[in-house]
Amino acid sequence: MAIKRILRYPNFGLWYPKGSNFNLLGYSDFDYVGCKVERKSTSGTCQFLRRSLVPWSSKKQNFVALSTAKAEYVASSACCAQLLWMKQTLNDYGCRFTKIPFLCDNESVIKLANNPVSHSRTKHIDTSHHFLRDHKTKGDIIIHHVSTEKQLADIFTKPLDESRFCALRSELNILDSHNMV
Repeated sequence: MAIKRILRYPNFGLWYPKGSNFNLLGYSDFDYVGCKVERKSTSGTCQFLRRSLVPWSSKKQNFVALSTAKAEYVASSACCAQLLWMKQTLNDYGCRFTKIPFLCDNESVIKLANNPVSHSRTKHIDTSHHFLRDHKTKGDIIIHHVSTEKQLADIFTKPLDESRFCALRSELNILDSHNMV
């Protein structure tokens, strides 16, 4: 099935432009209770180096989230971990990054990451996911709000109408070779 899905789109490919700014950027999103059978959410992340999509993921979460904030926080933690791994790997090659921009469309995640105080409403979030808050406090990442319309990770988490799908595909630098000269 996976091979058939790949072969169905032989004219599409990622484009890696030359000469753009050398920076890291991450997007994170989720689809709350995306799986109607198991009631689990779907996490989606994508990270860019320069303007090029490098890693991306779409994964059903391992647990049933008790809240949208928890599901989004887990997705954001995964994206943060990927950005920090990329930062360390590039650091080995002499590329230094500080204050990596991280874009999220959920205000709850931004507030949780900005507030180091534990609340009774967040006690159900596993401690292992609080490293997002820790790295935000250290200044490794900077969390910015992005509007849902500009959330590139949407393409990895939920079904979209054709126009939105094509727009996001274009923003991810996935090009159709039929349209290239």
